[in-house]
Parts: sequence; C-alpha cells; structure tokens
Amino acid sequence: MLLPEQKEREYRFKLALRIGLPIFALVLLLVSSTLITNYESLHTSFFFEAILLLAFSIYFIFYIIYNGFNEKITDDVSKTFTREYLLKYLEKEIQKNDEYTLILVSIENLHDINKLYGLKNGDKTLYEVANWVGNYLFKEGITKAPIGHLKGGDFIIGMQGNKEKYATLMEMMCIKASEFHIDNIEITISGAITDTNYSKDLHYLIENLFELQEIRKKEKSLHHDEKIDPNELEALVIRAIKNRNIIITSQNVYENKKIAFCECFVKLKLNNGKFVYPKRYKKIMNKLGLTLEFEKMLVEEIILHHSKFHIKKFAINISTSSLRNESFLSFIKQFLDENKEHYEQIIFIMSEQEYYSYTGRFNSIINSLKSFNVFITIDRIGSYHTSFLYLRELDVAMVRFDSYYSSQEKMLEQKSVIEGFNLIAQKKGIKTWIKNIETQKTLEIADALEIDYVQGKYLSDLEKKYEN
Repeated sequence: MLLPEQKEREYRFKLALRIGLPIFALVLLLVSSTLITNYESLHTSFFFEAILLLAFSIYFIFYIIYNGFNEKITDDVSKTFTREYLLKYLEKEIQKNDEYTLILVSIENLHDINKLYGLKNGDKTLYEVANWVGNYLFKEGITKAPIGHLKGGDFIIGMQGNKEKYATLMEMMCIKASEFHIDNIEITISGAITDTNYSKDLHYLIENLFELQEIRKKEKSLHHDEKIDPNELEALVIRAIKNRNIIITSQNVYENKKIAFCECFVKLKLNNGKFVYPKRYKKIMNKLGLTLEFEKMLVEEIILHHSKFHIKKFAINISTSSLRNESFLSFIKQFLDENKEHYEQIIFIMSEQEYYSYTGRFNSIINSLKSFNVFITIDRIGSYHTSFLYLRELDVAMVRFDSYYSSQEKMLEQKSVIEGFNLIAQKKGIKTWIKNIETQKTLEIADALEIDYVQGKYLSDLEKKYEN
C-alpha cells in the first residue's frame, strides 16, 4: 500500500473519531444515567431502544470513516496524494529536513494512450504506474516516500537526504520501466531529480525538475533517438535490410547452471550512423510487407556467421505469419539442409494475440521443422490467452513466461499460476523458460519452481556478436 493510501485511511479514521466519539459518548452517558436512576421503573422497550441507539451510533461512526466527509487527500484515479495535499506535505518536510530530494516521474506517452486506448485505460495507466513505482521503491528499502499526482502523467516523490543518495536509484527505475507494460500497452517513463541544495523554495524545486527533464529529453534526441521523418525512416530501413546492415547481440540461456543456448537480438544499422530497435522497425516492416524478407535474411546471417556465437544453438524471434508461409518454410528447409554443419539447434520464438484455429496444419509445420532441429517456443505465456491455447494444442518444445512474472515479488505472488503452467508443460514434455532474472533471490525462486531455462542480466550480460 502506498503512503498516500495509508495517510488517507489514517486521516479518515481520526476525523471519524473526532466527530463520532462525542456522539457515541453522549448516547452511552444518557443510557447509563437512565439505567442508574430509573432502573426499577423502566419499561422493557427501553432496553430494545437503547440497543438500537447504540447500534446506530456505531454505524454512524463507520459511515463517517468511509463516506462522511468530502475533503480528500488522495487522488481518485492514481490513489496518490492530491496536488494540494502533496505541496503542503512537501513544504513541511523541506522545512523539517536540512537535505531533501524530489524526484519527478513522468508517463511520456499518456496522451497517446488516452487517444489510442481511451480515457479508461489512461486512468488505469496512472494507477498502475504509481503502484509500480511504489513497489519498486519498497523493494529498494524505501517504505514511507510520499508520492503525489501533480498533473497529467507527472508524479512527484519526496525523500530525505540529498540527490546523490537517490540518483542511481532513479536511473535504474527508468531503465527497468522500459520493460513495463500494462496489458498490451507499452509505457514510456522518464525521470528527473533535484534537491534542496538548489533551493529551499518548493515551487522553484518543481520548476527545476521540469527544466532538467526537458534537458534530458533534448540530449536523448540529439544522441540516441533523433526523430526522423517517417518517409525517410522507411527508406533507411529498406536500405538496411537490402544491404544486410544489422548488429546482432546475444544473451546466454542456462539449464542446470550450464549454457544451453543463446538468444539473439537484432538492431538495424542505418547509413546515418543511427540504430533502429525491433520495437520501431517491426512496425515499418509489417506496413511495407518486408517481414518475410527480413526474417529469411536474419536466419541466413546468423547461421553463416555461427563462429561469432561460440555455440551452435540459438533462439531468435520469428513472426507466426512467416512460420505459416509456404515460401518461408521451403527456404528454411532448403537452406538448413545445405548448411547442416553450421548449426546444431535453432529455436524460433513466437507469439501472437489472434488465435490461429487451424492448429492441425500448424502442428504439421512444427513437426516438419523438427527434422531439421528447429524447435518452437511459445512466448508471453501467462499474458496472452492465445499462448495458453497454443501450449495446450501445439507440439512445441518450450514455453517462455511473460516478463511480468520475472520479479521476485511476482514470482511469489503468482506462484500458483507459474506452478500450474509448469505442470501443464511437464505433462506434455514441454520445457519452461523465464527471462529477466536479475538477482540471486529470483534465481533461487525460479529453481525452486523447477523452471527449466533461466536467462537474465544476473546470469549473463548482452554480448555483441556480429555487425555488418
């Protein structure tokens, strides 16, 4: 529970006691004095009325706790402090502490979420992001940090101490947020940090946070993610695919503490020196119908440069549209037959939201690929309903849990869900796989849950393997 929610309950309870207890005490006094002075002459109905009066008094107190006043200190949507209460709270904290830090957390794409997915999902995003931030801070040992909704997608967090103490924490929080999503909605989060060494005036501190955020955005656009005209970007992506200008990195996947295979990740290298990540180039390829050509090229490049990978077992993401395409399958089988010595095992990772009902045909494709040591992994299990149906109906080799289950908290909270999928998979002879393992504790939990394959930064860093 976030600090604002705790404060809201505490505030309501105290106010209810201040209003309700005097009334309850007067009723109790009236009943007691009547019983003492007129006990012998009291009618039986008095006792019934007294009990009713006491019961209604108690009901009145609890009614006040939840509904008896209009003043609120928490925002209805995000359940964090309202702006008015937050500013009052921070003013007191700044005056009370010699050193105090403010962190700005912003949902950069909230406007797009409201526009594309509706206001209801926008409100859900505010609530889920606030909870995600609160849980992240809790895991870092920070349990009483005030967090408030300032405006739009902007939240302010207050912490005792100077900013050097929390700068790394903020950076790591923004990095981890890159994997955060709500249902199928991708969330973009940015942050800024300042402290009372800049100013003791709260309003100046908040202005400074937004100025720092703007500076960070400009630096990011200049050095990393320069905006390119969509038409120009399409041309650059087409040229990169044609010239096979790609960068391949990999990360090891472990079974019983030994490297089982590696997963490959691909960036496109543009002729202007910039890089394009899958999140961006896949949309362009789908629009231009280049997915099939790209994935054929990708399989070729990885297999032909297998020596760069040290091991001959690797996994790559392949679209289901390619897997079910006759042209792709013919190419794959012919190419692999001609290059048997260049690989030992290939794992195609697939996921899709729309269910493909012709599972008999799909199974025949999957089984035909097995003769070439090509195996299929279903991704996003536990998130996409389609993934569960495919686990049940397809002859796949592995299933990979959605990254939602990768944190220590979610592993423990959703333990029964993970065990359920494990049981289904094991009964079918299918192995399970989880990624984004980042601590010893999460690794221990994954081992205890008998997940077959584990992957993450704690076990192995990303390693650049090939660039063309």
